[in-house]
Amino acid sequence: MTVPESSTGSGNGSPVRIDGPWTHRDVAANGARFHIAEMGDGPLVLLLHGFPQFWWTWRHQLPALADAGFRAVAMDLRGVGGSDRTPRGYDPANLALDITGVVRSLGEPDAALVGHDLGGYLAWTAAVMRPKLVRRLAVSSMPHPRRWRSAMLSDFSQSRAGSYVWGFQRPWLPERQLVADDAALVGRLIEDWSGPGLPDEAAIEVYRRAMRIPSTAHCSIEPYRWMVRSMARPDGIQFNRRMKRPVRVPTLHLHGSMDPAMRTRSAAGSGEYVEAPYRWRLFDGLGHFPHEEDPVAFSTELINWLKDPEPDR
Repeated sequence: MTVPESSTGSGNGSPVRIDGPWTHRDVAANGARFHIAEMGDGPLVLLLHGFPQFWWTWRHQLPALADAGFRAVAMDLRGVGGSDRTPRGYDPANLALDITGVVRSLGEPDAALVGHDLGGYLAWTAAVMRPKLVRRLAVSSMPHPRRWRSAMLSDFSQSRAGSYVWGFQRPWLPERQLVADDAALVGRLIEDWSGPGLPDEAAIEVYRRAMRIPSTAHCSIEPYRWMVRSMARPDGIQFNRRMKRPVRVPTLHLHGSMDPAMRTRSAAGSGEYVEAPYRWRLFDGLGHFPHEEDPVAFSTELINWLKDPEPDR
């Protein structure tokens, strides 16, 4: 089951609590309040969005996972969508604790984490930091954090592809650029990073409205500021060292072959940090948002892997 792109209405007037077959509510975790959309019953699958989006990016996967017998939950990360916008706490270690805290608040012993872009970076981190709470790991369009750091520092092509990350290091200007002209830049980024099957104009308008919620632009950028500014600081060096610990749960790594923001060769090779079954899946002809560009293919791959009792390498 997929949700039509035109299903962007909201019964309560909120730009992020969008109507659909899911249920909206808030949960408390790690000292903050997080908005979630959920569907279905069964083993928990927690979906983590990337930039410049929010939970709604998983609108196709929520019903597909629920129909397949899973409890599907899409959360808004700290500072985004309907979740709290706190003044601090945007380093990956704390954001990963948000995620595992939500798992506990949902009353579940563990979850399969599915993360895209920044959500994927945090899913990798959570699997290392709280391995007992992560049953399986699926990451889309994002290498392992150590691979990301290495590629951004030593691969000129990836550094250029990720130039927006370097641009985020300037004070205040990036926030203003994100919300200028009704957040037109959000639409351009999504269009530029997508393959031929980019989301339609109605979907892009949803993301533009969500970015215009006060403080969202600033909070969306803060994790990227930490990722760069901490590289030479003790906290960043300690985080990078900590991420040497291997992931010890089955891992599915998904990537679009035409992704211009995160190059394939930057993502490939992340399996060296996984001491468990690791499956690499490259989607031909898709860009940075494979779960939206071809939701049926993405959901089918994900669900088949989640249901596989012994995923091989």
